[in-house]
Amino acid sequence: MSVLRTVVRGVGSYLPRETLTNADLAKIVDTTDDWIVERSGIHERHRAAEGEFTSDLAVAAARAALENAGIDAADIDLVVVATATPDYTFPATAGEVQSQLGITRGFAYDLQAVCSGFVYALATADAQIKAGLATRAVVIGAETFSRILDWTDRTTCVLFGDGAGAVVIEAAEGGAGLADRGIIASHLRADGRHREKLFVDGGPSRTQTAGHLRMEGKEVFKHAVTNLAGVMDELLVTTGLTAADIDWFVPHQANRRIIEATGKRLGIDAGKIIMTLQVHGNTSAASIPLALDVGVKDGRIKPGDLVMIEAMGGGFTWGASLIRW
Repeated sequence: MSVLRTVVRGVGSYLPRETLTNADLAKIVDTTDDWIVERSGIHERHRAAEGEFTSDLAVAAARAALENAGIDAADIDLVVVATATPDYTFPATAGEVQSQLGITRGFAYDLQAVCSGFVYALATADAQIKAGLATRAVVIGAETFSRILDWTDRTTCVLFGDGAGAVVIEAAEGGAGLADRGIIASHLRADGRHREKLFVDGGPSRTQTAGHLRMEGKEVFKHAVTNLAGVMDELLVTTGLTAADIDWFVPHQANRRIIEATGKRLGIDAGKIIMTLQVHGNTSAASIPLALDVGVKDGRIKPGDLVMIEAMGGGFTWGASLIRW
């Protein structure tokens, strides 16, 4: 039986030119390279230049993904930008991306689920394609977290960076089983009771300011490992797959210890984990597509591979998806 599937056709990414190493941060805040690496695994991160906005990062990543897919921007009828750091309160950053790409049809919108944003956006675009609302989409995670960091808080400013990643997806006829290419399934979760564990202390309605990121690191770690392992296990049970079936685990690049603990709890071989946070830090919604791009470009992720992605973000939000590449 033939069914409509959402297939990934291309990936792309962009990192701003400026690099901030741990040694650079040690000059402006009370920290050391050893302290940062031991607690996070991060060695450096990128920062957007003055006058370089989230939309600029998103456009660069989208263009790279379109080129990788061999698809013209004119053939795209849906643009989704997952971001917690939009250019403006409104209109959506996706509209600016759509305009810069020269797309004049279809629809575009932003999705805000913080670090879970790319998983949420991919699952939403998948559903809209399968519902017949779109045929080809660019799904982007893009962030300029450097604009909402408190550069005097060593517990947070050393963790985050700016960047963007994108995938091009399209509708394709395929089989109903798990062997054919496409997004197999996604599970999304949220629990708003935990807002104060990871949040930004500003916003248009409450403070009329952008605010700064605040985090209770130990609490986030505890919830992240439990929540992520749980939702991934649910996804495997639902699909009848096991951890051994996964070819590549591409998690949200937040913290090396979280990634390793989650993989261990689920029984995923460490050699199957793609980790890139050491060179770009936690880029929130951009981190998964950034890691996917690396995995595809260096030849690890190949057509037919089973890829698991997951993320947890402030609020809390979390989720996971299984993709036959």
